[in-house]
Amino acid sequence: MAEAFSSSSETVIRRSINVEVKANTSGEKLEEFYDIKETCEFIREHNFDKVALQFPDELLVDSVAVAQEIERNSHAKTFILGDTSYGSCCVDEVAAEHVGASCIVHYGSACLSPSNRLPVLYIFEKRPLDVELCASSFRELYPDTQTHVILLCDVNYNHAIDGLLALLSPEYPNLAVSELVVGGGQCFIHGRKQMDKTCPSEPENSLVISQFGRRFSLKCGTAVTDYRMFYVGLEGATLRNFMMTWNRCSFCSFDPVSLKGRTESINVNRALMKRYYAIERAKDANVVGILVGTLGVVDYLSIIQQLKETIHRAGKKSYMFLMGKLNVPKLANFMEIDIFVLIACPENSLLDSSEFYKPIVTPFEMEVACNKKREWSGEYVTDFRHLLPGGGSHVPLADQQEDVDDETDVSLITGALRSQNLMNSEPVESSFGSSVVLRNQTLTVANADSAASFLAGRSWRGLEPALGDAPVVKVVEGRKGIAIAYEDEGTS
Repeated sequence: MAEAFSSSSETVIRRSINVEVKANTSGEKLEEFYDIKETCEFIREHNFDKVALQFPDELLVDSVAVAQEIERNSHAKTFILGDTSYGSCCVDEVAAEHVGASCIVHYGSACLSPSNRLPVLYIFEKRPLDVELCASSFRELYPDTQTHVILLCDVNYNHAIDGLLALLSPEYPNLAVSELVVGGGQCFIHGRKQMDKTCPSEPENSLVISQFGRRFSLKCGTAVTDYRMFYVGLEGATLRNFMMTWNRCSFCSFDPVSLKGRTESINVNRALMKRYYAIERAKDANVVGILVGTLGVVDYLSIIQQLKETIHRAGKKSYMFLMGKLNVPKLANFMEIDIFVLIACPENSLLDSSEFYKPIVTPFEMEVACNKKREWSGEYVTDFRHLLPGGGSHVPLADQQEDVDDETDVSLITGALRSQNLMNSEPVESSFGSSVVLRNQTLTVANADSAASFLAGRSWRGLEPALGDAPVVKVVEGRKGIAIAYEDEGTS
C-alpha cells in the first residue's frame, strides 16, 4: 500500500536522471557575448590550471556551455560559482578558494571594488544600446551645448560609450566621459590590467577623479559640483550610489530598455534626511551589531577594527556577525542588538532597512554618530576605504583626554538625555549595589546595558546544557532512512 503513494527510499536515493543542458545564448553569439577567446588567452598567458567562473543568477543558464568552451580551448579545469555568499556584484574569493582556484572570471554587473587575494578578470555583458536615440535624448535634456556634463554608465553598457561620445563630443566641448578602472594589482578588465594613474589623453593640470571603478578628468579650475551627471543604464543600486555620493550635482539618465531619458526626480535631500534619522538612532543605541557583508573587498578587516574602536570610545558595546546574505528572519534572532552597521561594497551598503526590526546603517553613519570630531555636513561616503587613515574622508578619533570630558546631549528621537562616555570607564560596585563610574572626581549612576544582561532577562535562552542533572547513558543507534519512511516504521 505504501508503494502506491510514495517511492521506496532506496529507489529515490539511487535514481539517476539524465539532464540535458540547454544554453540560453546561441553558439555563434556565445563567443562574442562572453569573450571566450580573450578569456582563454588570459588563462594561457598566466598559466592558470583551475579557474572559478562566477555568474549572476540571470546568466547561470549559459554557465555550463561557457565552462565547456573554456575547458576545450584553454585546457584548464573550471568551477562554476552560482549562489554567491554576498552580492553578485562582488568577487566571491572565499568560494573560489574552497575549490583551490588560481583565478576568478567574474561575469555580469560588478561594483569594481578592489580585491587582492586572487587574480580577477571582469567580463561585462554587452547589452544593446540605441546610441542614436540616447544622443537625441541627451540633446533634449541639455539644450545648452556649453553645459559641463560628466557621462557615466553601467558597466554592461560601457562597450557602446565610444560610439555615443563620437556623436556628442563635436557639439559639447565641456563633456567629460568616465572610463572603467579597477584597483588592486591583480584585477583585469577584458584581459587588460588596470590603467596607470596618468593617462596621455588627459590634459595637463586637470583634476582627475577616481571613484567606484570610474575615472574622469575635469577641466582646470572646475570642481565636480560645477558639472551635471548623465547616466546610461537602468535604475538601481549603481545610480543610487552615484546620486548619494555626488548629491550636489543634478542627474539625468537614459534607460536603454524603455528608450527614454529623464531628469532624476529623486529628492536627494529627503534621502539624506532619512539617513540622518538613522544616525540619530545610532547615537541612542547601546548595543551595536557589526554585520560583515564582504570578505573580498580590500581593507575590510581594517574598517572592522576601526569601527570596534570607535564604538568602544563612544561607550557602546559591539558584537560582530558573519551570516552571508541578509534577510529579516536572520537579524530578528538578535533582538538585544539596538542597531546594525553593515560593512559591504558601496552598492550594497545603502540597504533599505524599513522591513527589518532594527535599523541598518553604513560605517560612515556610525562614525558620524560615535566620532565627536566628525560632523554632519551633507557629505556622504559609501566607500568605507575612504574612512580609513590615508583616505580622503578620514577623521581621527578624539584624544583620550578629550573623551574624559563627557558631553551630554538630548536625543532628537526620544527627547531623553544621553551621555556618550558612560561605559568608557570600568564600573565599580558600590555598597548600595549599583554600578557607578568614577569620572572627573564625580559619581555618576551608570546603566551599562549589554547583550548579556538582555539575554539573562529573557524567558527562553536557548538549549539548557543542564550539566550534572541529566543521567549519563550509552550511545544508542538512531533511525535509518528518510523522513517519509524510516526503516523501523514498517511498510504495512
